[in-house]
Amino acid sequence: MSDTDSFIDEVTEEVRRDKLFATMRKYGWIAVLVVVAIVGGTAWREYSQVRTETQAQAFGDAIMAALEETEPDARIAALDEIATDRPGARAVLDMLVAAEKGAEGDDAAAVAQLQAVAGSTEVPQIYRQIARYKALARGAGVLSLEERRRGLEDLAVPGEPLRLLAEEQLALVDIEAGNKDAALERLKNIAVDSEATAGLRRRASQLIVALGGSLDDLMGQVQDS
Repeated sequence: MSDTDSFIDEVTEEVRRDKLFATMRKYGWIAVLVVVAIVGGTAWREYSQVRTETQAQAFGDAIMAALEETEPDARIAALDEIATDRPGARAVLDMLVAAEKGAEGDDAAAVAQLQAVAGSTEVPQIYRQIARYKALARGAGVLSLEERRRGLEDLAVPGEPLRLLAEEQLALVDIEAGNKDAALERLKNIAVDSEATAGLRRRASQLIVALGGSLDDLMGQVQDS
């Protein structure tokens, strides 16, 4: 390579470098802004996660402290005093208060509070379904048999998360109505359902025996499935 070619290469490289620096001076702020946005976004995400975890822990601690009160009225008052702006958390508190009222024998108040949760459009669907199920399961002395049956049938639709629990309650409604055969059929279907938990199968089997049914035919169905 001649001295002339070497000189030209050096000049060309210097021009490239000058153009690069000029470009960086002109648009470098964009790169800085991107870096700041990434760092800031990461920091905000970590802060939000820590804040959410802290709030959740404080909420759980407040519930545990409320439930440690010795008197039912004190537990209910302590639960009512817990502040939250999240509809799901409020629904949990209301269901706990309803459970305390039910434990004290005030089924009417418990059912009313559960129905209020079930009817709230601000509450996530799963909480509304749980509240409705609890109201129907506890409402024997408050709601009519047909009202409970209709509500439970709505929850027992295939694909619904509380389907099998609703079927169990429907079996109890059948027993209450004096329809033992229908109850046995429901209970046998629960006992062999692949989605049933061990506890639910055990309860279904115990009820089948209590109603005079046989578990012999169920064993084969369970093995086949």
